[in-house]
Amino acid sequence: MEIIVANESHFKYAQIISDTITESAKVRGTGIAQRTPEYILKRLENGNAVIALEDDKFAGFCYIEVWGNKGFVANSGLIVHPDFRNQGLAKKIKKRIFELSREKFPDAKIFGITTGLPVMKMNYELGYKPVTFSELTDDPDFWKGCQTCKNFDILTRTERKMCLCTGMLYDPVTKSKDKEKLNSKAFQRLKGIKENLFLKKKSK
Repeated sequence: MEIIVANESHFKYAQIISDTITESAKVRGTGIAQRTPEYILKRLENGNAVIALEDDKFAGFCYIEVWGNKGFVANSGLIVHPDFRNQGLAKKIKKRIFELSREKFPDAKIFGITTGLPVMKMNYELGYKPVTFSELTDDPDFWKGCQTCKNFDILTRTERKMCLCTGMLYDPVTKSKDKEKLNSKAFQRLKGIKENLFLKKKSK
């Protein structure tokens, strides 16, 4: 199984990716916006997507969307073909698209909205935190993408403040500060251990 950054050579998979997303939306009945083959083609050609393949057979897909003048990016359209589900592939695809997002847009906040508990768990493990919709991008084009979801009327009725989806956000600035705090605590702990060893040695 390969999970690689997609390019124009993968155009032939646009239809099956679109169909798989549509079928998954029908099965789940909620929380998945449908995507046309034309929409998928644009994501394939700009290097902002990853595709999973077993030999030449389509297995899974996810793409990056850029919003707010590169201040926000979303990892969207995570899908695994029915033939390859229940094998942990979604988690591997999610990890790879997250890594690609960090590589290409290191300063951007990475966010997503989902109703799926497995996706929420994957996001949490990558460092995302649940947030209100007001903390996500205010780019109207992003929210237009929800129009094909059957719950879009809830989003519009609440003036985009809430829906059945949960908003999740990875903020590299916050993570950097958290890491600094952890490093500082680790340093202080190491310093304390060394001081105690030095005092013990001195007292002998």
